[in-house]
Amino acid sequence: MKLNVKAFGLTCGLVWGLGLFFLTWWIIVFEGNAVQSEFLSAVYRGYTISPTGSVVGLIWAFVDGWIGGMIFAWLYNCLCGGPAAEKKTVSN
Repeated sequence: MKLNVKAFGLTCGLVWGLGLFFLTWWIIVFEGNAVQSEFLSAVYRGYTISPTGSVVGLIWAFVDGWIGGMIFAWLYNCLCGGPAAEKKTVSN
């Protein structure tokens, strides 16, 4: 079975982007804006624990997840869809 590269990439991008968006808002609601995420700020330029930062993080994380998902699906298809897998037929 092969994966649809575009659909898998879009799904990974949405999950990663929305996950970071909601995580940022979770921190804002329960911890306040004073909490700083130095690692994510270094990875995603412009990301902060703030309402504006959550949108910036959503965009960066979507692009990151989309590219990573497409690479993963492409590699999966290359490794699992070899010539031996295509020659298998169901005999009646």
